[in-house]
Amino acid sequence: MFELMPFGRNDLYRPFRDLENLERSFFSGKELGGFKTDIKDTGNAYVLEADLPGVKKEDIHIDIDGDYLSITAQRNNEKSEKDKEGNYIRCERSYGSFSRSFDISGVKAEDITAAYDNGVLTLTMPKREAAVPTARRLEIQ
Repeated sequence: MFELMPFGRNDLYRPFRDLENLERSFFSGKELGGFKTDIKDTGNAYVLEADLPGVKKEDIHIDIDGDYLSITAQRNNEKSEKDKEGNYIRCERSYGSFSRSFDISGVKAEDITAAYDNGVLTLTMPKREAAVPTARRLEIQ
């Protein structure tokens, strides 16, 4: 009988539901501190495209530490509009730092190239040649 209850029926009265949803969305990590990336396999290389709209080229840093590549970007936007007397009509500020890390263990790190155009960072990462296992027979002494 209980399985016939309509969906959502059990939470008819939850006075703090909106606060719980706000907390869940704020602390879930979705959409915070990151940016969207696409990674394509072109056969002999990987192409990573990262969407960084509104970020200046000099505010993007790409670091390689061992087998990890980190992309860090900072956005600092400040817009203000004043009327004829110099009073603010609107003043908006937006600051943020975004960072992502990627495992590049199968990539030639020394041959990675980067380009930035129209808010899209493009990294071309050539693949390492696959190590061909060598077979041999050991002689017993």
